[in-house]
Amino acid sequence: MPWNEPGDGNKDPWGSNNDKGPPDLDEVVKKMQEKLGGLFGRGGGGDGSGSGPGSASNLPKLGGIGGGVIAALVLVLWLISGFYIIAPAEEGVVLRFGKYLKTTNSGLQWRVPFPVDNVYKVDVQGIQNRSIRSLMLTQDENFVDFEVNIQYRVMEPEKYLFKVTNPDRVLIHATEAAIREMIGRSRMDSVLTEGREAIALDVVRNAQEIVNAYETGLLITEVTVQNAQPPDAVQNAFADVIRAREDRERFINEAEAYSNEVIPVARGEAARLLAEAEAYMNQKVTIAEGETSRFNQLLVEYKKAPKITEQRLYIEALESVLSKSNKVLIDLEGGNNVLYLPLDQMLSQKRMQNILDSTGQQLRIDRLNENGESGSRSSDTVRSRGRRL
Repeated sequence: MPWNEPGDGNKDPWGSNNDKGPPDLDEVVKKMQEKLGGLFGRGGGGDGSGSGPGSASNLPKLGGIGGGVIAALVLVLWLISGFYIIAPAEEGVVLRFGKYLKTTNSGLQWRVPFPVDNVYKVDVQGIQNRSIRSLMLTQDENFVDFEVNIQYRVMEPEKYLFKVTNPDRVLIHATEAAIREMIGRSRMDSVLTEGREAIALDVVRNAQEIVNAYETGLLITEVTVQNAQPPDAVQNAFADVIRAREDRERFINEAEAYSNEVIPVARGEAARLLAEAEAYMNQKVTIAEGETSRFNQLLVEYKKAPKITEQRLYIEALESVLSKSNKVLIDLEGGNNVLYLPLDQMLSQKRMQNILDSTGQQLRIDRLNENGESGSRSSDTVRSRGRRL
């Protein structure tokens, strides 16, 4: 129970149970001297009357060797209190009488103890996160709900502590100003689609310039776009626009795929036709040149022997024409009849005979002979052939 709590008046901060008040100062000093005397080998006797070695009247006598040892001990303790440890992720900012002195790195360090030097430890490697979400106006006068996440850390601890009252708030305002500037220069479609990453990079650069100008000692490591969408009132309309844009991209991709498929085929076909045309041209030119050369050679021979050359040309022309015909006409001497040999039919009958099975054909002929039909047909055939001849 606290010493001054109501209901217990016998308690006091010095542990006495009487209510005479705090002990005398001389008595407290006396007790301290006795303890120090025992520490340094002096007797602690005395009758408490003030005339003994521990009395307050003998206090100046302790200002010799004992006082010097005490002062040295206090000095050593005071100097030892100047050691401090900086964590690996921290840096220490040392102030001397309230003025910036230096910045110390991680490890065991020493500074002049309090109240001369003071040390402020600052985490310079920890990444801090802040989010910004606001309704912003684009270049084409459309509103967009834009949300970003900012990651930053302390780069210069002395500036972070003493240059600006609230450096974190300065960084938030600077980043928001940079975002509004970049979105104000961009169109709505770009902000909602492919332009988001470019906006984030530009925000990092512009916001860092503002932060450096205010000497906040902060470094922006990354700005990530968390969300970018139109306001809820027009979100459905913008969703339709986005779907239409996606359809357009899909149609373009399909057209490009079809083009990549058809164009090589057409180019190959065109190359083939050109090659065939060139081959045909070379063939015709070669044939024409050969015919010209042949004609020139015949002309030379014709000039040497016209009659023989005419006869030879006539015979060659007949051979060329008749070799392409499958009909033969024979002109009989002394008569007006012309014998026609159906060579095409004869050739076709010969092919059919080769196809038919020899055994089946022989059986058919035997049956015809047994019925007496074969002889009559053969005789009729002979008579008809005799008439034709």
